[in-house]
Formats: sequence, C-alpha cells, structure tokens
Amino acid sequence: MAKFYAYTFMFVLGSFILLSSCSKDFLKSYDRRIIGTWNITDVDRNGFGGSTSDLPFKDGQFSFSTDGSLTYRDAAGQSFTGTWSIQKKYWNDQTYQSLEIQVVNFTTQEMRSEYYDDINFTSSGHFNARIEQGLHSYVTHYRRG
Repeated sequence: MAKFYAYTFMFVLGSFILLSSCSKDFLKSYDRRIIGTWNITDVDRNGFGGSTSDLPFKDGQFSFSTDGSLTYRDAAGQSFTGTWSIQKKYWNDQTYQSLEIQVVNFTTQEMRSEYYDDINFTSSGHFNARIEQGLHSYVTHYRRG
C-alpha cells in the first residue's frame, strides 16, 4: 500500500511539474494571444485568379497592444499606426475568429486595411490569417518577433 501512495505522489508531482512548465497560451483568448510583436513570414495564394501583389500586408512587422492599437512597419521602413479587433463569428455550426486591421501613415496619408475571415494560432509563436475571395484565398503566416 505504501508503494501505491508513493507512485501516486510521484505521478501527481510529475504531472504538476510538467503542466507548470508548459505554455498556457492555448488557454488565453485570441485577444490576449495576439498581444506583442509579429512578423509576416509568408503569404500563400490558393485557387484560381488573384495576386498577392494586391494585398495591403505582404511583409513587415506588427505590434499589437492590449488597448486595440497597433503599429505596423512595412519592409521599406514606412511606419503606420492604427487599430485592430478580433471578433468571434459563427457559421454552419463552426466558430471562426476574424481579425480586422486598419492603419494609416500620417506622413504620407496612406491608409491600409485588411479583414481576415479566419485566424488560427498553430502555436504560441505562430498564427495564420485567411482571406477568402471567390475562387481563391490567401493565407498570411505570422511569427512572433
């Protein structure tokens, strides 16, 4: 009987250590998981038609803040400021998380915005954002920077 208690104690202790050392990001809401700095690493086009050159965000770095504000710096070094929001959407018994980004460069007055139909965190340091447009779609890959 003493061995049973010893094994049980070791199992509980081991489980506690394992769980406390793992990232708990998957337990956070998308609003909290996105906070921080992210870099676009790739944009994939799927389907017929369309071109990634038409997308407002093909590269660059985003810094998402808790108050819904963000800064964006494109590959050319231009700086933009704006807002972001994540909305939970329901369609055909499925849940989607949409992401809307709107930024402006106050020096050039250039505005950029994008509505991602669905975002999906694949790890604590990576998420994909999908745009559906008719017969084609785009998937933008973001990595924590």
